[in-house]
Amino acid sequence: MSAKKFFWKVWLRLNLLTKDEENDYVAEVSTVGKTLRNEDIARAVKDEGSELQYETLLDILNRADRLRVKKIQEGYSILTGVSHISPRVLGAWVGSLFRFDPEKHRITVDQTPSAELRAALDEVGVEVLGVKDSGAIIGLVTDVATGKTDGTITPDDDIIIEGEKIRIAPGDGAGLGIFFINQTGQETPVTHRLTQNDPKKVIARVPLLDSGIYTLEIRTRFSRGSVFLKETRTLTYSLPLTVGENS
Repeated sequence: MSAKKFFWKVWLRLNLLTKDEENDYVAEVSTVGKTLRNEDIARAVKDEGSELQYETLLDILNRADRLRVKKIQEGYSILTGVSHISPRVLGAWVGSLFRFDPEKHRITVDQTPSAELRAALDEVGVEVLGVKDSGAIIGLVTDVATGKTDGTITPDDDIIIEGEKIRIAPGDGAGLGIFFINQTGQETPVTHRLTQNDPKKVIARVPLLDSGIYTLEIRTRFSRGSVFLKETRTLTYSLPLTVGENS
């Protein structure tokens, strides 16, 4: 067994998928900080000693991403030092014509860790910090259109958000609400009236998002009852949400 060189710190929180089990927990990794983007990786490569200019490194990373997307569109599989991405079409095929039906089939990709990443993960240990305070948290997001809780969501349809102290309040608070943030940091707010807005459950209409990967944030000043916080509290769902072929 490889010696552990890195440790992920995790909090345990109640598993909302097993509501009848009172002592069932899931691990929530306490991330080091913000999600890293190409800009951060380019700086890290530069700090590691690369003689290339930062702008050149960033351009290479961005071009590589764009070309990977294009090659996947053309039907290629992509293998990097981090992951293996392969095209996939979901859905059952019934009938003699075997035509693609967007109502029954979905174009997506499978992504699995590369051999290098799997080997690197052998060097990672886990440090349990304890049971997370049952304060404000987004615990589970369910796509109403499909019933799935795997992070896939359907634009222009509802999602059920479950958790603790997630009610959007006060109603006239500036900057409050539900936001979907894409990988470039662009925010899209929920503008449709909330179907339900309670401390433990919020039902919201997903905006007409482009295909991609999103982070869900709730910004609220709700505390309990009619008591509001002086400062806005931002809650971030730990599972990325995906739309379309990036699912």
